[in-house]
Amino acid sequence: MKLVTAVLVLSAAPALAAELPPDLAKAVRDYNEAQFHNDVATLEHLVAADYMLVNSNSTLENKQEFLADFNLPGFRIDPYVLEQPMARVWGDGAVVGGIVHLGWTQDGKHHSRVLRIAHVWAKRGDHWEATYTQLTRVPK
Repeated sequence: MKLVTAVLVLSAAPALAAELPPDLAKAVRDYNEAQFHNDVATLEHLVAADYMLVNSNSTLENKQEFLADFNLPGFRIDPYVLEQPMARVWGDGAVVGGIVHLGWTQDGKHHSRVLRIAHVWAKRGDHWEATYTQLTRVPK
């Protein structure tokens, strides 16, 4: 089964949002909201053309594959709280992540896992884009 998620909720981690440049914090918030609402148009704008997602089952997805799941009937990511938030910003690049108890519905079934997530963001031109996401299962 394909798990598509690259989500991060900064609204649940105000201390993390304070560490980020305001335009990056907004991009991350917009990215999260777009995922929770299956807003493919916003995700299309915020995800880089060369985006790569490494799923928790070690499969790889490109931008088109990542976006396709949000168009699947019934696909939905549950809201959650980011734990152990972290951020590192270097000029026009950043890594943002933490631990999530992720729940989602796909193919009529609800699934859940605990994941460590890391997003790499790059400022290209006048806006930030998600360029890479790594999802790693947290052992029980």
